[in-house]
Amino acid sequence: MAKPAKSERRDRERRDREAEPELIEKLVGINRVAKVVKGGKRFGFAAIVVVGDGKGRVGHGSGKAREVPEAIRKATEHAKRGMIRVALREGRTLHHDVTGHFGAGRVVLRAADAGTGIIAGGPVRAIFEALGVNDVVAKSVGTSNPHNMIRAAFDALNHCSSPRSVAARRGKKVSDVIGRKDAAAEARE
Repeated sequence: MAKPAKSERRDRERRDREAEPELIEKLVGINRVAKVVKGGKRFGFAAIVVVGDGKGRVGHGSGKAREVPEAIRKATEHAKRGMIRVALREGRTLHHDVTGHFGAGRVVLRAADAGTGIIAGGPVRAIFEALGVNDVVAKSVGTSNPHNMIRAAFDALNHCSSPRSVAARRGKKVSDVIGRKDAAAEARE
């Protein structure tokens, strides 16, 4: 098969960029690392970035390079490739409480009432801001390493499920899964 012309490829890339929804990029951290060589030290940078669309999709990535902007660009590309979709209740919070683990880190995520806000620290706060969650409570236990905290939070988010998906998996109605009283209250809203 013949390779498309350079102008066709450029047009296709431009269309893809235009079709891509506006993404929220949050820089979580930059690390400077030094490599000692014969003439002195060579510095490099490692960046960790969280990317989301504010409507239930989020991803994280890390990148390393000699300059900061290049490291951030690589991390952003990595984050865009690995985006996940998270089911949100009323578009503002999680459906249920969930715990995620990674390495020594454990992150507990709890659904919250309207008006609570994002009660979370550092990297986990960046995830929820990019995700588009308005009300949530999060607690990190065991580590303050941003890489492990983010991975633990994503482990928790991967285990979140909506009542609709649980009902479909079990072959039941949504009202059977969430209970009669809750179903009537949710139907009114």
